[in-house]
Amino acid sequence: MITLTADNFEERVLAAQEPVLVDFWAEWCPPCKMVAPVLEEIEAELGLTIGKLDTDQHPEIQARYGVMSLPTLLLFENGQPVRQVVGARPKRVLVRELGLT
Repeated sequence: MITLTADNFEERVLAAQEPVLVDFWAEWCPPCKMVAPVLEEIEAELGLTIGKLDTDQHPEIQARYGVMSLPTLLLFENGQPVRQVVGARPKRVLVRELGLT
């Protein structure tokens, strides 16, 4: 997984040629920690690029996309968010809700 920051967000997400799933998370968030291994499995199985953005370190990006709850997963295609999932979910549910099947 890619660690996203204000310095690389545009290059790694907005300018990416392939879809990128952004995990908006925080260290203090238990559901964020629950979903992390699920995201690792999805990344390995589907070859999807996944980036993690620590909202405590980058609140300006969190605010830009209206992220109010953690974890929030935003799937970006062609620099635009196209799907959103809020909260931890089982892998099969995440894959379905993100349209990855």
